[in-house]
Amino acid sequence: MTLTASRLIGNGSVERALTLSIAAASLAKGVLFAVSALFFTTVVGLSPAAVGAGLTIAGAVGMAGAFGAGFLADRLGAYRVLVVGTVVQGAALAAYCSASSMPQFTLIACAAVGAQGAQRTAQATLLALHFTGPDRITVRARLRVVTNVFVGLGSAAATAALASGTAAGYLIAMITASVLVLASAVPVRGLPSPPVTTPPTGAVPGGTRSPLRDLRYVGIAALYGIMTIQFGLLTVGMPLWVTLHTRAPATTVALLLVVNTVLVAVFQLPAARLVTDVRAAGRTVLVSCVLLVATCVLYAAAGPAPAVLAVAVLVAALIAASAAEVLSEAGAWSLAFELADPRNAGAYQGVSQTGFAAGTMLAPVVVTSTAIAHGTAGWLTLAALFLAAGAGTHRLATPR
Repeated sequence: MTLTASRLIGNGSVERALTLSIAAASLAKGVLFAVSALFFTTVVGLSPAAVGAGLTIAGAVGMAGAFGAGFLADRLGAYRVLVVGTVVQGAALAAYCSASSMPQFTLIACAAVGAQGAQRTAQATLLALHFTGPDRITVRARLRVVTNVFVGLGSAAATAALASGTAAGYLIAMITASVLVLASAVPVRGLPSPPVTTPPTGAVPGGTRSPLRDLRYVGIAALYGIMTIQFGLLTVGMPLWVTLHTRAPATTVALLLVVNTVLVAVFQLPAARLVTDVRAAGRTVLVSCVLLVATCVLYAAAGPAPAVLAVAVLVAALIAASAAEVLSEAGAWSLAFELADPRNAGAYQGVSQTGFAAGTMLAPVVVTSTAIAHGTAGWLTLAALFLAAGAGTHRLATPR
């Protein structure tokens, strides 16, 4: 399957604007993935524990940003919220260069992560308002492919800073990330107004549903947060498990990350096409969680295996994890869009993105306190957690 420029950029002014914006922001994200931890510890001078604590606090602010941005998007316009959030995040990244203490770092991180949470909600709201049915899922899948590709490019570009190993190199990388984020606001300025939405069947004339009173939607969002822990498996659990608890060489970590990037880029769009309605979305999420169970079991099995076998088992685990990732995201997107009140799209997408933000915040501590701390028993605990999330989502998505 070949990715062409036209498939990545998409059709229509809204999709093109979002694509260009996300491409620039993802380049910045790739740079940050590569250099931010080293920048915080070697340039700012913080301990790893201080960085972790500051980012945990910022994660809570990110949840608030994701939630609040939904209500602001309904009142002020999603594209305005997106632009403001992007500018705030870009400014915060630049401000990191002047941080010299834990309190300063934490305040800046809260601004950056809170703004990022608002951006995600605003982007999801724009998709909910400007696209309908399967088109929304297809566009969302295409944007995720763009995200993965450009994060990879950004991380590759950041190797120059890593190779230099100097404070100046890290500072240049951080400023570059800031500029890229600020540039990502340009394509989305002045997006056209969304089409008028029609009330869902059975809706009360003149009224809108509050997502906080929609227990089905809130439940699915909470379970989505649990499924989001899977990304912590890739970014935290897998590297620590491979290097500390298996006989596989450390270079296996890089191999697995590359394989994941390629698989998601190639299969996210086909996975999105499998989701045709809410019932199919529930089934897709359940299947993805079964694959996450297989992932956890395979990671555990790699622990005592000889080096060559361990690498083979880890690759199998990564393939299962990548399949789970593309399926779970496709199913979750469909549920987040199709079960929302279109007249209150921002608030609903805010609730959905709050689930994502919560899972992202909790993933490192959940993964390290289960799989990394307790080995096979911990992996099985994670497997049970994922299976429960999948079964619960399937139950809520299946009409009674």
